[in-house]
Amino acid sequence: MAMGTSAAYFYSVYLGWQWWSSPGAERPVLYFEASAVIITLILLGKLFEARAKGRTSQAIQKLLDMRAATAVVYRGGEEVEIPVEDVQVGEIVYVKPGEKIPVDGEVTEGSSSIDESMLTGESMPVDKSEGSEVYGATVNKNGALQVKASRIGSGTALSQIVKVVEEAQSSKADVQRLADRVSSVFVPTVIGIALLTFLIWILFITPGSLGGALIPTISILVIACPCALGLATPTSIMAGSGRAAEAGILFKGGEYLENTKSIETVVLDKTGTVTKGEPELTDVIPAQGWSSDDLLSYAASAEKDSEHPLARAVVQGAQSRSAAFLETADTEAVPGRGIQAVVDHRSVSIGTKRMMEDMGLEMEENVQETMHRLESDGKTAMLMAVDGAYAGMIAVADTVKETSQGAVQRLQQAGLDVVLLTGDNQRTADAIAAQVGIDRVIAGVLPDQKSVEIQKLQQEGRKTAMVGDGLNDAPALAAADIGMAVGTGTDVAIEAADITLMRGDLNSVADAVLMSRTTMRNIKQNLFFAFIYNTLGIPIAAAGLLAPWVAGAAMAFSSVSVVLNALRLQKMKLS
Repeated sequence: MAMGTSAAYFYSVYLGWQWWSSPGAERPVLYFEASAVIITLILLGKLFEARAKGRTSQAIQKLLDMRAATAVVYRGGEEVEIPVEDVQVGEIVYVKPGEKIPVDGEVTEGSSSIDESMLTGESMPVDKSEGSEVYGATVNKNGALQVKASRIGSGTALSQIVKVVEEAQSSKADVQRLADRVSSVFVPTVIGIALLTFLIWILFITPGSLGGALIPTISILVIACPCALGLATPTSIMAGSGRAAEAGILFKGGEYLENTKSIETVVLDKTGTVTKGEPELTDVIPAQGWSSDDLLSYAASAEKDSEHPLARAVVQGAQSRSAAFLETADTEAVPGRGIQAVVDHRSVSIGTKRMMEDMGLEMEENVQETMHRLESDGKTAMLMAVDGAYAGMIAVADTVKETSQGAVQRLQQAGLDVVLLTGDNQRTADAIAAQVGIDRVIAGVLPDQKSVEIQKLQQEGRKTAMVGDGLNDAPALAAADIGMAVGTGTDVAIEAADITLMRGDLNSVADAVLMSRTTMRNIKQNLFFAFIYNTLGIPIAAAGLLAPWVAGAAMAFSSVSVVLNALRLQKMKLS
């Protein structure tokens, strides 16, 4: 482009000087306006490019603008308001209802619900209490909190998200490297064609006429400028990764945005990925002579002082059902069996079938059948005896996320094989898989063996993505062709992954694959737009049928076409 516009300009300067120095000579045709129009059209393409970059980073900038400007801390025996940049790690920050949380940290006192939609995309507020982790720029809804600052400044979750997105937008995908290699051949080839055209015109078509030979040469240089080729890939990657970030999908680099399109098998961890990761009370089955409410009251009262996850599930279930809590004494945990306590002056035992047998209780056949049915559904059944007599059964399960089944269907409709990989027993894993529609299950896998299972799938010749959230998923996430970490999981898992799914929703997996496929298709369209004008225009320009300014307009329009096509990615609908 510099060669074409410079040739037109300096040739016009030469003709103008020649005409000025030769009084009475015929006024020559000058091409100053061609240089000016060509450069103007180039700048128009650059304007569209800048607008594309601006729009792509607009959502991220909005997040940055939402950060709190000040924080209230306790210093010198009193509460003081300071700039958020001055907060130190370990300081206690006071957050009133309706205020933005200024830093990442842990709640040390108080409880509230937090609006994390600007960070995760989830519209429902998240309940937080003592020990819960909170994030800067999220909004405290209804309770006063004291938060111990753990990450400040560039270390906050929001700042890390921005960093990941910026790195993804600036990195090169393989298809962009291909475009660069094409450019390295294309440019010298065009210059060679232009020189050959110049020689043919000045020697054969318009012998001795520098102007006659220079015009088609300049037109070739202008029409063939690969500006659009340089825009084709990075503009799409910026637009695609920016739109994905708005939906809570963070690609760590352009290569991952590209490679995700090739995934053939998606491996899902069970706990915390397909399921909620926390057990919930699902069934209360009283024996004859007991009501569900009474059975639950005795069970929850016996379990209320236990820290065991199953016990907490029973207590929380009782609270949600407004069950009464009774006076409790002499609570004792029986390792590997269950718990015993005196509730309302009655002896209560809750635990496994083995515990009941040790007490001398014989379970009737219908009770055993019910227990087997619950366990086949992936639930943990606990038997309960009061004063030495069987009183009923309570079941607890790690329930499936509401969105998991629909997300699995979307993945399967996209032509992907879905595999459930878990350390849980086969029966529980099969039950969960049946609920969400997964046919292939790999169960009973130890944490250090998950990566081995991933490698086995890869040895079958299949490109594999692993989706997980726990510390034990990190090796498998690193071993997979594409690792996707659920953003609600551990920092180690997120660090090992190539893509972070902030929402903790499996629909984001389907969205990531869709975003990758659409972006790569968009890049191919851009490459077509970048080459079509060059391919069609070069022979026309070589024939002398294309004025330089028309060539500049065609070249600029190719750049505009590329940018406008890439911007369509920002309108893409995701779940």
